[in-house]
Amino acid sequence: MKQKESLQGYMFIAPWLIGFLFLTAGPLLFSLYGSFTNFNITSNLNFIGLDNYIRMFKNDGLVWTSLWNTLYYVAISVPLTTAGAVLLAVLLNQNIPGTRLFRTIYYLPAVLSGVGVYLLWMQLLSPSSGLVNILLSWFGIEGPAWLADPAWTKPALIFMKLWSLGGGMLLYLASLQGVSKSLYEAAEIDGANAFRRFFHITLPMITPIIFFDLVTSFIGGFQVFQEAYVMSDSGNGGPANSLLFYNLHMWNKAFEVFDMGYAMAMSWILFLIILVLTVINIKLAPRWVHYDGEDRK
Repeated sequence: MKQKESLQGYMFIAPWLIGFLFLTAGPLLFSLYGSFTNFNITSNLNFIGLDNYIRMFKNDGLVWTSLWNTLYYVAISVPLTTAGAVLLAVLLNQNIPGTRLFRTIYYLPAVLSGVGVYLLWMQLLSPSSGLVNILLSWFGIEGPAWLADPAWTKPALIFMKLWSLGGGMLLYLASLQGVSKSLYEAAEIDGANAFRRFFHITLPMITPIIFFDLVTSFIGGFQVFQEAYVMSDSGNGGPANSLLFYNLHMWNKAFEVFDMGYAMAMSWILFLIILVLTVINIKLAPRWVHYDGEDRK
C-alpha cells in the first residue's frame, strides 16, 4: 500500500520533475560542463580546462569594467531603494483621507512594462528636451547630459530605479499592518516620540521583510541587464563602457560573437559572487533580524 501511494505521489509530481530535469537541472549541468569547453554553437564541445576562466581574469579587461559597473549599481541602488520603500510604506500606512489613492499611484510604475518604461525615461532624461532637465532649469540648475555622459549614466539608472519603489512599498506596507498596535500604545504611554517608535518598534518588527528584500534585491541587482541593453549605445554599454554591466558583457559574448563556452564561464562566476553575498547576508542576519516571539537568550 505504501509503495502504491508513493508511486501515485510521484505520478502527480512527474510534470514538475520532468520540467525541472529538462528545463533547469539539465541546462545548469550543461552550462557547467560547457564553461570548460570552447563551444561556440557551430563547433563541438572541445574540453579546454580552465582556459575560459584564465582568459576572463587575465586577458579580458572588460570583465573588470563590467564588474565595477555592476558593483557600483548594486551598492548604491539597493540601499536607496530599500530605504525609500520603507519610508514610503510608513507614510502610506497612515490613516488619512486619500491614502488608498496614493498607494495605487505609487504602485503603478511597478506593473508597467520594462522596455516601455526605459524608452519613456530615455525621453525624460534627454539633455536638451527632457522633462527632468526642464524642471531643473526652472530652479536655475543646468541638468547633466545623463545617458550621454559617462559620469551620469549609472546615477541616471539608479534615479530611474527609485521611480519604481511601488513593489517594495507594497511588501513593507503589508508587513507594517501586521505590527501590533499595542506596542505603539505602550511606547506612547512611556513617552516615546515618533522617531523612537519608528527605530525601536517599526524597524525591528519589519526586519524579516527587510532581510528578504535585501537578499532578493542583491540577486536582482547583480543580474541587471535590460536597462543597459535598451538605454545604452546600441546595447554595447556605451558611452565609454559606463553601462557595460556584467550581464550585458556576458550577453555580448554569447550572442554577439557566439563565444558560448566563455559566456558560460562568466555565468558561473556570477553565480559564485551572488552565492557568496547571499551566504554572508544569511550569516549576518541573526545580528539584526528580529522575529516576533523568538527567544534571544
